[in-house]
Amino acid sequence: LGDKTRMERLARDPHAFVRPSPGGSAHGGVARRTREAALLCEAAGFDVVLIETIGVGQSELAVAGMVDTFVLLLLAGGGDELQGIKRGVMELADIVVLHKADGDAATRAAAAAAEYRRALELLPSATSGWRVPVLTASAHSGAGVAEVFDAVEAHRAARGAEGLTELRRRQAEQWFDDTLHELLLERALRDPAVAAALDGIREQVRLGSIQPTAAALAVLALHGR
Repeated sequence: LGDKTRMERLARDPHAFVRPSPGGSAHGGVARRTREAALLCEAAGFDVVLIETIGVGQSELAVAGMVDTFVLLLLAGGGDELQGIKRGVMELADIVVLHKADGDAATRAAAAAAEYRRALELLPSATSGWRVPVLTASAHSGAGVAEVFDAVEAHRAARGAEGLTELRRRQAEQWFDDTLHELLLERALRDPAVAAALDGIREQVRLGSIQPTAAALAVLALHGR
């Protein structure tokens, strides 16, 4: 996301670069070229690269395959804190932060943090030997921000150099697979024969006159004719 309107001070910092990247129709809560953008920032000498997603829905899980440390930001609400958070997201989180923990919300954030800590005791950590910390922080007051960064550095140290290298290799493989699938799909959809028949086949699927797998195979048979 990287919305500069929320990052006025950071956007003016000569040591920082903020690149707004709307998610658009891309799956995974990140823009299509997020991996390339992060790689470019690393090549430019930025030693800390932050990727902000558009939310914590089911499709936002893809970002975990692009980063060294996955920080889950949550708001303290008034009801059951765990009800709206999918287990899959919690299992991928390396650090959980209850943010906007200031003013009247500070007490709620502390209570929510305690609840999340109890819940996380039942879930495995994505990093071997790492216990997921649950912190509170406020960008407004600055409280807890340093502790969040300390936790990120501690998580990186817990991975170790070999662990980080293996993680990057797995992520590169996934990047290749994702890109290959995306390019193959785009090429198929640009095929005139596929484009001409696609809406009709989709309507048949919607009406139940053809099974989805059979429909997909029919489209595939049209490609390259």
